[in-house]
Amino acid sequence: MKVTICSLICLLYSILSLNATGQNVSRKKWKLIWKDEFNKNIIDTSKWHHPKRSHPDWCQYQSTDPRCTYVKDGKLYLRGIVNDDKTKDPAPYLTGGLISEGKFAFQHGKIEIRAKLECAQGAWPALWLVGEGMSWPDGGEIDIMEHLNHDTIFYQTVHSPYTLKGNTKNPPQGGIAPLDTSLYNIFSVEIYPEQIVFLINDQVTFTYPKLASGPKEQWPFDNKFYIILSQQLEGNWVGKANPSELPVQMIIDYVRVYEPRK
Repeated sequence: MKVTICSLICLLYSILSLNATGQNVSRKKWKLIWKDEFNKNIIDTSKWHHPKRSHPDWCQYQSTDPRCTYVKDGKLYLRGIVNDDKTKDPAPYLTGGLISEGKFAFQHGKIEIRAKLECAQGAWPALWLVGEGMSWPDGGEIDIMEHLNHDTIFYQTVHSPYTLKGNTKNPPQGGIAPLDTSLYNIFSVEIYPEQIVFLINDQVTFTYPKLASGPKEQWPFDNKFYIILSQQLEGNWVGKANPSELPVQMIIDYVRVYEPRK
């Protein structure tokens, strides 16, 4: 049997994820409180707005160009394209995204996002949560899914003042899991007062616990979080884009948010 490097890495991270909790994950039942099924032919501006272009890698090419972010046939399309008109915008590429900041945020609940990812060199689609009303990283960041290039794995990670000080192994701050990019997959996170549980297609892939005797900065995850959906291109992590492989897109079927059922 052929054993690939990716499969060995996935096995290692699965072991680390189990060691992070030391026990079975206690799961809850959920009540739907917010959703976007993208059944209209327009973006629902009561729920979303476009991220602003800025210096961080993930938003360096963000654009309001309608070719990059649109709804069609019950799906949200977020695309990365070559900029073919630099007279108005000098950026080499344009990328699409939506953000719920100032419109919706939730605390201690579950989010599910059903999406299909296309692959290209330099493509970096991501689904993530950021602390509402707080500066980064003080409010924490929860990366539901990040995918690079043509990889057959994806990443799930947390960020906080604690992890940025190099505390990435106690507990492990992230995990990876296999990914079939030819299919739609449901990427999920469940946020509890004592742990964050990451899933794909309702299978637990990684758990990040609150340390019983850890510093306060290790757990900034009790506040509310808003949602970011972004089809990114380029950056220090993912590398340079290959324009011959563009356009590339992430197609999102729905976003659903739940609270624990009482």
